[in-house]
Amino acid sequence: MTDTEVGSEPLRGRTRWIALGVLALAAGTLVFDATIVGVSLPAVIAATGLGFAAAQWILSAYSVVFAALLITAGRVGDRVGMRTLMAIGVVLVVAGSLLAAAAHHPDLLIWGRIVQGAGAACIPAGVFSAIDAVFRGRDRTLAHTAGGVALGVVAVLGALLGGWLTTSFTWPWIFLLNVPIGAVLLAGILAVVPEVRTAERGLDVDGFLLGAAGFAVVVFALIEGAAYGWGRPLRTFEVFGLHWSARASASPGPVLLVLGLVLLALFLLWEHHRGQVNRPALLDLSLFVAPAFRWGAAASFASALTVFGLLFVLPLYLVDVLGLSTLRSGLVIALAALGTLLGALVARGPVAELGRVRIVRLGLAIQTVAIALTALCITADISPWWVAVLLVCYGVGLGLTCAHLTAVTLAGTPRAAAGRARASQATLGGFGASLGVAILGGALSLSIGHALPDRLSAIHGLPPRTAREVTIATHDSAGGAIAALRAHHADTAVVDALARGFTDATRAALLVAAVILLLGLFAATRLPGSAGMPRRTVPTTGVPGDAADVERASGSASEAGGSSGAVAGPSDGAADSGASPDGAEVASSRPAGTPSDGTDGEDAGEAPGEPRGDASGSTG
Repeated sequence: MTDTEVGSEPLRGRTRWIALGVLALAAGTLVFDATIVGVSLPAVIAATGLGFAAAQWILSAYSVVFAALLITAGRVGDRVGMRTLMAIGVVLVVAGSLLAAAAHHPDLLIWGRIVQGAGAACIPAGVFSAIDAVFRGRDRTLAHTAGGVALGVVAVLGALLGGWLTTSFTWPWIFLLNVPIGAVLLAGILAVVPEVRTAERGLDVDGFLLGAAGFAVVVFALIEGAAYGWGRPLRTFEVFGLHWSARASASPGPVLLVLGLVLLALFLLWEHHRGQVNRPALLDLSLFVAPAFRWGAAASFASALTVFGLLFVLPLYLVDVLGLSTLRSGLVIALAALGTLLGALVARGPVAELGRVRIVRLGLAIQTVAIALTALCITADISPWWVAVLLVCYGVGLGLTCAHLTAVTLAGTPRAAAGRARASQATLGGFGASLGVAILGGALSLSIGHALPDRLSAIHGLPPRTAREVTIATHDSAGGAIAALRAHHADTAVVDALARGFTDATRAALLVAAVILLLGLFAATRLPGSAGMPRRTVPTTGVPGDAADVERASGSASEAGGSSGAVAGPSDGAADSGASPDGAEVASSRPAGTPSDGTDGEDAGEAPGEPRGDASGSTG
């Protein structure tokens, strides 16, 4: 079999653009899920009685599974076909949504999110392989750009629909909405999306197991550490028949964290070994030798970590402290998503002459300053519109960063490694998303334990037992107890102290986010100044070369939900979020001025509308 086979007649005319609409909707489900669940989380907590850790798992479980399966799903798509893989993914997302909507226990809701994450991991590989098979040259650039804009719009809709559904109806509707969307998607995929197959390669099963186990244990330790304690154990820990007594001299939290880090170290050693013996590996460590990829991936990781962490922290503050409905909270988050879309458009237009690296640095600088200012300015009674203004500024910075970060990261990546590079960056973004909820959620949890007692101690005559009870109730409900006490007209002094204490804890979490973004900005300052510069080819067939086609591997669409972030902006030529699978190596990365080798689409004189031979990638 050739590197790529398209199992149907080439799509032409209007059918191609209908297929693009289906593919954009499929990719949009990832962003949609991130925003609708994040905005709706306070309502889900209030209705189901989720504990703080369980609330974190609602977002983290999806991201961990998505990131762990992303590259492996691409390998499966090599064998069964990318359209088939997408169809399987949609079915799993719908099944997970039904399971989550019917959940009568937090564990069942989390399992629903796990199934959703597994399905979501199957979608990006098929989407970008199909786009690269159906479109060529400038049409491909236009297709990726249109898809990026669609993702930005979907992010806004997700935030608004999440607020509306949980305010006007009940929380299960945020998951039931995926059923009609999934039905439309499945019909469209089967009707207009071509089957794309790439050369089969072996699966790195050992690497998958080591990486997934290591990362899952690390996230578990970070999320559950507060519940079980970081010093002496606070409660008994039981797993797989093992019993860790509450009377032990040390808590299981630090032990599990170290165990997870050891597993991740073994994963890296194994991946290095696979690369040395020229065997398929989930993570190509040789990519990190290039400064552009190394520092670009670090910046992308920091940005993704912050986005998902904020999607957990901010809705809790907006609803429980400021007293907004989930609809008004969703509007604030939607404005931030609009800021991201605006920033991405500006990055492609008015400020494009600054150069990609400078735009990425500018975007990260704006993000850092905006979140730091938000942390310093928030109070228990600040106008939500001031918060919205600050978040719009953050969104603009995120949009500037997203528009070019993948182009910069993949600059100079050899053609044979382009797909692996995009998949690796997307996987790191997915891990960053789940770590963001764990780290910022953990910072919020620890800060609540210190801030609330300090605030309550200032109330004269409040019995210590009452202070302890309301502190525990507020922590375990992730702030929901504040809204409940306010609704039942409880002691104003107690409610005010709880609101101010929760604000202090939110401030601490936002400052942690600002530090993470500052580290991302530092990584961006290490990027080579020439990274992501447009490259041109010298055609050898008499057909004018298409610079956009040459650049497409290093373009950037968005940081989509579950992969690199929660909002999206216009593309710069390729996909930044669930990037093509390991096998979807779609781009030419020849240095400027290198003659075409006859494989670069229109440079090779292919007939318009015909799928390229390397459309969804050579295996390298």
